[in-house]
Amino acid sequence: MDGFAAVDFEFARQVLQRGIAALYIVAFVSSLNQFRALLGERGLLPAPDLLEWARSSRSRGRMLRPTLFLRFRYTDKRLAALCWAGILVGAALVAGLPQLGPPWVPMVCFLAVWFGYMSIVSIGQTFYGFGWEMLLLEAGFLAAFLGSNGEPPPTLVIVLFWWLLFRLEFGAGMIKIRGGREWRDLTALTYHHETQPMPGPLSRQAHLLPRWFHQGEVLGNHFAQLVVPWFVFAPLLGLVLPGPAPAIVGAVAASIIVATQAWLVVTGNFAWLNWATIVIAFAGFGIPGIGAASARAPSDLPLLVNGMPLYWVVMTTAVFVLYLAISWPAAQNLAARRQLMNASFNRWQLASAYGAFGTVTKRRIEYVVEGTASDDPDDDDWLEYGFKGKPGDVRRIPRQWAPYHLRLDWLMWFLPLGRSLEDWFLTFLMRLLESDAATLRLLARDPFAGERPRAIRVVSYHYRFSTRAEFRATGERWVRDEPRLLVRPLRLRD
Repeated sequence: MDGFAAVDFEFARQVLQRGIAALYIVAFVSSLNQFRALLGERGLLPAPDLLEWARSSRSRGRMLRPTLFLRFRYTDKRLAALCWAGILVGAALVAGLPQLGPPWVPMVCFLAVWFGYMSIVSIGQTFYGFGWEMLLLEAGFLAAFLGSNGEPPPTLVIVLFWWLLFRLEFGAGMIKIRGGREWRDLTALTYHHETQPMPGPLSRQAHLLPRWFHQGEVLGNHFAQLVVPWFVFAPLLGLVLPGPAPAIVGAVAASIIVATQAWLVVTGNFAWLNWATIVIAFAGFGIPGIGAASARAPSDLPLLVNGMPLYWVVMTTAVFVLYLAISWPAAQNLAARRQLMNASFNRWQLASAYGAFGTVTKRRIEYVVEGTASDDPDDDDWLEYGFKGKPGDVRRIPRQWAPYHLRLDWLMWFLPLGRSLEDWFLTFLMRLLESDAATLRLLARDPFAGERPRAIRVVSYHYRFSTRAEFRATGERWVRDEPRLLVRPLRLRD
């Protein structure tokens, strides 16, 4: 692709490699801190049970996505060792150490963290059923073929990152247009800042902005997700048009996506979804002259093509062709009337379909877990367990957690949207009755300081952000109505 001679993607490569590696560190730290309590040997949904089920027959084994734990028996210690290994390799990639060697060295490192994290996601069940898990896996796989500092970035791999960004943004835009009416009548963000799964410290201020501002947010979202992604491919015009203009158009498109994602970072907590989108968007920053000097001239070494070793050209070309072949279902999905959201079309979760928030919840219902130390409790004897990210204490300022992922808090948000309580939640209540230390570490506050409560119950509230006048009068950031009993008091013997 000689038409890219005026553009250099070295800056883009550095951001992609180090940014994606940093997100893998966050993902492994999140798993190290939470997986064993949620899915470990004594977790709420024990992964060993799933693996035993998969091993019981060949057909069941094929239903499970690739994981090291099918070959090596799962233990909590092995899970911790895998997480620590992923953190160390990710840190080396962030520091840029593997990138100093030949291109196969960072490739091996990225494929190691990619398959290591896939081994966790594959047995993570509902606690790992989020679209950004697939996104991180796909980004990590593509990053493996960005090469090292000694040769120019492979253009075909950069194009694959554009394709990933397009599926991510345009897919999300189409999900919204085809989804709830609130996206078409421009009212979606009138509710979203208040009802999103995990509000951030500025979510209330965003919610209290004028209605016309929220309408502008929706229009800006539609523009950023339905129009702008097409211009990410503008640098391809450099093949036929001389000059830097195509690269500038691509960089402007990427900048708009970065800006809109930054607003979502400021006003919410969506794990690493927005952060990953920002990092991937840097693939659109082709800057003339930066990094071009690092490419070896063809005369420096034998078997070089455009400054890259021949074997590396062959390998990256093969990856590009593979992606073209497996991307057809995702491309069809973008045009389908019944568009799938966060769907994978192969066992390796590559070339997937993305999208989120096709509909917006208009009322915030929160399940609050309470315990008592009394044998015959009155209403005043019940004390609330505090969660780290979801609303509870009406005076507390929501914290900024993203890109860290609080998996228990996220699933607590989904509970009121279902028709029945899930098995993991009932096990969670039992663990609280047992005062299980690993489970209590997932929470922000244990009102019984490690002692066993006599009983547990669950009540539901309707939460809404307080108005400015209400906040001045009470100091409360949330207003909630009278509690409704959802789960009657349970004792351990029950």
